[in-house]
Amino acid sequence: MARFKSLEYLDLSNNSLTGPLPEFLSQMPNLTILNLSGNKLSGSVPSALLERSNNGFLSLSVDGNPDLRVMAPCKKEKKNFVIMMVLVAAKQLPRTHQGGRPLKSDNRQFTYSEVVSITNNFQKVVGKGGFGTVYHGCLSDGMQVAVKMLSPSSTDGSMQFLIELLMQVHHRNLTSFVGYCNEGTNFGIIYEYMAYGNLADHLLDKTRDALSWKQSLQIAVDAAQGLEYLHHGCKPPIIHRDVKIANILVNEKLQTKIADFGFSKFFPIEGQSHLSTAIVGTMGYLDPEYYTSNRLTERSDVYSFGIVLLELITGKRAIIKSYNKDNTNIVDWVSPLLARGDIRNIIDPRMPGNFDTNSVWKAIETAIACVPLISIQRPGMSHAVIELKECLEIEKAYEQDRGPMMKSFNDTFDVKPLGLEIDMVPQAR
Repeated sequence: MARFKSLEYLDLSNNSLTGPLPEFLSQMPNLTILNLSGNKLSGSVPSALLERSNNGFLSLSVDGNPDLRVMAPCKKEKKNFVIMMVLVAAKQLPRTHQGGRPLKSDNRQFTYSEVVSITNNFQKVVGKGGFGTVYHGCLSDGMQVAVKMLSPSSTDGSMQFLIELLMQVHHRNLTSFVGYCNEGTNFGIIYEYMAYGNLADHLLDKTRDALSWKQSLQIAVDAAQGLEYLHHGCKPPIIHRDVKIANILVNEKLQTKIADFGFSKFFPIEGQSHLSTAIVGTMGYLDPEYYTSNRLTERSDVYSFGIVLLELITGKRAIIKSYNKDNTNIVDWVSPLLARGDIRNIIDPRMPGNFDTNSVWKAIETAIACVPLISIQRPGMSHAVIELKECLEIEKAYEQDRGPMMKSFNDTFDVKPLGLEIDMVPQAR
């Protein structure tokens, strides 16, 4: 087994394993998840595994092994004792949002009968996806929640790791985890409820009022910040794998939060970070390289985010359907318009009000920078956050400066070509 150097996930829980832990487990550099709980192991956990776990490079579960000692050899006993005490204390402290604000540490396990009561016997469906169905619910204290009931096949034996991940990841632009149900074949995740649905509802429902440009930018900034946190604020980093407008939720104040990030996978940060897996995700948002390599990186999420940003700007779908010709990817649709500098026909015609076209151009440039076919040509999410915040500041300054005498869009319209080399604009495929 020591020859499996590229192994990333190893679940040996509840297998009645006995004896000491083999040293070769410490010699797997790409291993990010190791579950050894519920066995009859003895001896000590190798210090190298403890060190990787303490540094955030390994999710290690060894509970349920009464004869297994979690300590290092004698000469390092004091150091590792301190490490373990810190880990125990960290478990007991209230977790915080980014920025240091305390979170309630009341994430809890619900029985299936409680879930039935919370959802009023699964009466109101608020969403469906590849992992399961989402229901509206209400806790006894009046808090509204969303309950995602997962199909047994979607959990793939990773329930405990998923729960641990959700309990540790907190950010104002990620949906908050409330609790879970894990009873028999019934597995559900309970989140905060976002009353205004997802971004797809706002963009695709033509009976709703269209978002203003400022609102669209704020949504883009929020979503970008959520992804940036997954990529750079988590150890190990997390890739979402299915960034799309249906997984971007909004509340009554149009604050945006990324959903379904808990169903993504860890990828290692030592060496080249990647994850090999079967192709998943949503057509139109998938990284083109992913189709051929089955390799995921942060840049796969960046590509998907670029598609989302183009949808916000244009009001078009990721795949534009046509009755008299083949369907078109939004990147292919927008490319010839960009080449002509035709911003008039790029922007969603339903977008209300006036706005600074410099802000629009900068946002388009940011979106295009995210969607090259070659992943190494794409920026990281931190760069996208910076660029979009600048777009938002430009728009805010425009609103403050325009005064009571507002010019019409046509009066302020300024067509100019993108400051991009011709080979940087995605070509039609």
